Amino acid sequence: MATQQPLTYLALGDSYTVGEQVKVFENFPYLTTDLLRRKQMQVMAPDIVAVTGWTTDELAAGIQQRALLHQYDFVTLLIGVNNQYRGRSVAEYKKEYEDLLQQAIRFANGNSKRVFVLSIPDWGVTPYAKERDQVQIATEIDAYNTAKQAITEAHGAHYLDITASTRANAATESFMAADGLHPSANEYKIWADALARQIFEQFTSE
Repeated sequence: MATQQPLTYLALGDSYTVGEQVKVFENFPYLTTDLLRRKQMQVMAPDIVAVTGWTTDELAAGIQQRALLHQYDFVTLLIGVNNQYRGRSVAEYKKEYEDLLQQAIRFANGNSKRVFVLSIPDWGVTPYAKERDQVQIATEIDAYNTAKQAITEAHGAHYLDITASTRANAATESFMAADGLHPSANEYKIWADALARQIFEQFTSE
């Protein structure tokens, strides 16, 4: 698939979008971009608005502080793990997440089909969390993701479950970064493969 002008990509999120502990070209936005280019889609390097530790409200504030394009050809959004980590309520998350999703849709020129949301990974299964209540973390992550998926689909955006992959691979050292908390490039490749397929299918169906 060829495009007349290179596509613009905005990636919104937290440490999982930055790619904490991995090289910049190993985070999922850059890996996804590379995979799309291999599919003959011309895609510019992603604009990334994400900081390790950010919650929904902090991402919203961070967006306001960045000089961004008014519109992008597609947008990804992955946010919420730090809300759960800090013990914030799902009710609060739902409101702030919906505001962010609506903003992401505006960035995508009002086209919700050009917005791709990734589920929240389960950090409770990582070596970092071995002394934590893993069942409680999993339950809370599931509650967040249930809310996130419902809101995402209600607005007509794409939803991608990556939580199952993080749970399946966290016990394998090669899928974890050196800090025992964040994913390695091997895990990000799994996300990028699935995400690139979603994006490619959306653009080829238009």
